[in-house]
Amino acid sequence: MKNLKIIRTITHHRRTARLVAIVLFAVLLSAVPFQAAFAKNATAPFLGSAGSFAVLAGSAATCTTSTVTGDVGVDTVAGLTDNGCVISGTIHVNDPAADAAYADFLGAYKDLAGETCDYYLSGDLAGQVLKPAVYCVAAASTTTSGTLTLSGPSNGIWIFKIGTSGTGALTGSSFNVVMEGGSPCNVYWWVAQGATMTDSNFQGTILAGADITVTRGTFNGDALAGGAGTNVGPTGAVTLTDTIATGCELASQPGRTRCNQGVGNGPENCDPGNSNQGDPSRSNDELGGTPGDPGRNGGNGK
Repeated sequence: MKNLKIIRTITHHRRTARLVAIVLFAVLLSAVPFQAAFAKNATAPFLGSAGSFAVLAGSAATCTTSTVTGDVGVDTVAGLTDNGCVISGTIHVNDPAADAAYADFLGAYKDLAGETCDYYLSGDLAGQVLKPAVYCVAAASTTTSGTLTLSGPSNGIWIFKIGTSGTGALTGSSFNVVMEGGSPCNVYWWVAQGATMTDSNFQGTILAGADITVTRGTFNGDALAGGAGTNVGPTGAVTLTDTIATGCELASQPGRTRCNQGVGNGPENCDPGNSNQGDPSRSNDELGGTPGDPGRNGGNGK
């Protein structure tokens, strides 16, 4: 009889211990955001040659008083309408480079469409703090005057799929995407339809099924528009107005300081003309020059 009581007591203690463990685990889950506790390792899509374009459009591109760091490509003869833009890269219009890039984009767009979702979100992304993973919105996503924070390691991958039910656009107004430790070039937005950003500071590469329109603000990533295309030719236009757009291909490259090759040389500590090897007559730009007009006034016999 005494042994039976001991067995019952041991069994009771084991059950109590299991119950305590379950309660503690539940407390931990409630204390830590679900996504933070179970961050996923998403896989970046293969963009191929499309990844070398800051702007890639199927049908046409329009750039008005904007700055674009990176190449611009259009896969039709409609080409680029440039209204006072500063473009640091190469412009490709209906050439082999644009054709190949657009084809690679279509492949990446199709692959992302089949990517498995880790979590589902509502259409409003304001106030979210998200770890690397694949996040899906069934229909449209509209965020107004809000901030989305992406928190993770430098090699973390974030993938957002907008319109997984078949239709849905990405729209942001005064929408800010903030990176905490990650890189905007590791953020990808697959959109079933078009994307429109207004007065926003956006991070990540958009692969849109229709047009991309960015008005004012900043855009750090690649704007790739077109989606599935049609039997009448490439689709998808990109329109930038008063925007500072920085493509991923050139975003990580160090800036180059230009030498002024003149007298005084200013604060950039660059004096390519100071190579006379001790003989002033060999100076290639400064002998006899003046600020703003260095010339070759006597240097190298000129």
